[in-house]
Amino acid sequence: MNPIALAPNRPAERFYRGGERLRAFRGDPGSAPREPEDWIGSVTTVRGEETLGLSTLPDGRMLREAIADDPIAWLGEEHVRRWGDDARLLVKLLDAGERLPVHAHPHDDFAAGHLGRAHGKAEAWYILEGGTVHVGLREDVTADALADLVARQDVAALLGLLHAIEVGPGDVVWVPPGELHAIGAGVLLLELQQPEDLSILLEWEGFAIDGPGEGHLGLGFDLALTAVNRTGRDRAQLDALVRTAPRSGSAFPAAADEYFRLDRVPVDGGPVMLDPGFAIVVVVDGELALGGQGFPAGSTVLVPAAASERALTGHGEALVARPPAP
Repeated sequence: MNPIALAPNRPAERFYRGGERLRAFRGDPGSAPREPEDWIGSVTTVRGEETLGLSTLPDGRMLREAIADDPIAWLGEEHVRRWGDDARLLVKLLDAGERLPVHAHPHDDFAAGHLGRAHGKAEAWYILEGGTVHVGLREDVTADALADLVARQDVAALLGLLHAIEVGPGDVVWVPPGELHAIGAGVLLLELQQPEDLSILLEWEGFAIDGPGEGHLGLGFDLALTAVNRTGRDRAQLDALVRTAPRSGSAFPAAADEYFRLDRVPVDGGPVMLDPGFAIVVVVDGELALGGQGFPAGSTVLVPAAASERALTGHGEALVARPPAP
């Protein structure tokens, strides 16, 4: 097996605007105003859809089907021994053409107990083009007060609950399950998350979505909002969520490791050997070669566990996304 160049995989008509920065990064022309996400190496569907969101391999197979047919070759023996054919990873490029709504994602126990899903949705971001992000409560909030703001759609008050933080290229943001957050307009990022599409929307006014009908995951807001963290974050706690990534090596805080991993890999000639195992490589600068193929900035490459070619050469930088260590 060899590394596989992946074509863009942008689900159409998402509920928020974006896509221009994403297309410029990928070198892929287009003009659709609501294609702000590229789901890379995805075995996850958009919530409620049968196939939308799934990645297709160059030979026409869905990646999800290929992994199910030969999980050890794709994911590695140790991974399969612990988790079977569950890839445990969803990687996205995301371009916020407008500020996203205030929302949160459930944790594993909530998703299993109330939604019958194998995962909740922890996520973390590597910033490619900066702006403002809103993450973590500035102070504690009661359940009644939060529910009231949601019911009244008091957007200014909801957004005002959160820390507003300026981020730039190379910064990372760790968003644990339950943490309220919103990505500001103009931010382009690489997102790693658990392989689910589960969002609890606290805000929906002005967005192309039926918030009262869809924002609570079919559970009703009384129950859905119990999955939201209502405890404020002090400065030390906030610094654990938002930081500048080291120039090389593990980019995310250690708390993210149980969900996914991201390495920052500079290459100055090379070769730089990728660790064994399933990986998704995103070239963010320069031009790199892997498995006899050249990949300019903006390329996304799927590396099966059984790939024989794992040496990066050239001049530039890659971000290497992986599932948690088995």
